[in-house]
Amino acid sequence: MSVTNRLHARKRALCLLCFLFVFLIFVSLAAGAVKVSLSDMAAVVMGRGEAGHENILLHIRIPRTAACALAGSGLAVAGVVIQNVLQNPLAGPNIIGVNAGAGFGVVLCSFFFPLAYRAIPLAAFGGALCAVLFIYALARKTGASRMTLVLAGVSVNSLLNAASDMVHTFGNDTLTSTYSFRLGGFSSVSVQVLVPAGILIVAGILLVCLLGNELEILSLGEQAASSVGLNTRLFRFLFLVLAAVLAGASVSFAGLLGFAGLIAPHMARRLVGEECRYLLPFSALFGACFVMACDLGARTLWAPYEIPTGILLSFVGAPFFLYLLFRQKRRRSHD
Repeated sequence: MSVTNRLHARKRALCLLCFLFVFLIFVSLAAGAVKVSLSDMAAVVMGRGEAGHENILLHIRIPRTAACALAGSGLAVAGVVIQNVLQNPLAGPNIIGVNAGAGFGVVLCSFFFPLAYRAIPLAAFGGALCAVLFIYALARKTGASRMTLVLAGVSVNSLLNAASDMVHTFGNDTLTSTYSFRLGGFSSVSVQVLVPAGILIVAGILLVCLLGNELEILSLGEQAASSVGLNTRLFRFLFLVLAAVLAGASVSFAGLLGFAGLIAPHMARRLVGEECRYLLPFSALFGACFVMACDLGARTLWAPYEIPTGILLSFVGAPFFLYLLFRQKRRRSHD
């Protein structure tokens, strides 16, 4: 494919994703136990809407839709960063224990400081950072293969989940929302947590996009990056911190959503390739659309019942992960 044709294909893909994003926003605002039409939305915006519709939109639908978009884009960009830094296409925030680390941080914060809502994103970031730095140190010290790294991440994920369960056992009176947090979802999104976490996600995505060239060089490997004068240790640490910020902030209000940070980067690569200046924004958009679509399905497919969004994400993501796993195995057998 020529450069011109590739550019046109990317523009078409961007237009399609943007249209899908806007469409899902309106559907997310309209769908639910109480239907809200476009005319009802317009009336609310102009200050002439019914009180019931206004309350539903302002206090339930808009925060929930914003939370889906923020969590999906944050986890997707975190997935791109982790995959490029670790040079492992199977890595993702939930696969290698980053989400579980953030979740453990949130559980600890809720246990010791149950009223400190503004500290939850910071606690999630701390837990995610500890998990991602541990996995990176393990890979660097032992020279672990890609598959070994994934298996080590799965072990760390299980260990951190067990630690969260233990804290919950001792503090079940103060951690009543932990069960829904473990499943992942947006039915009880708190604006108090969403606002500071959303600021962190937007700032983190913008910073990663600004450093896209360095991330792309870093993905080429230690020797190639050093040969062009890149400070690999500094930028690797910086990107891992940014990945922890994005994953931790997303987990702080969305719970332990699985596979969004794995699926979105791979689908974006199919559309635009490996160039980070295209891959990062496309991954963010695709992640936002993917999580919004799963949330819509979770609250409408089984109406009047609603299942946690994380369950539907796992039903979609687990087969996709197995597909990637076997595809990697076939590639190694042909090399």
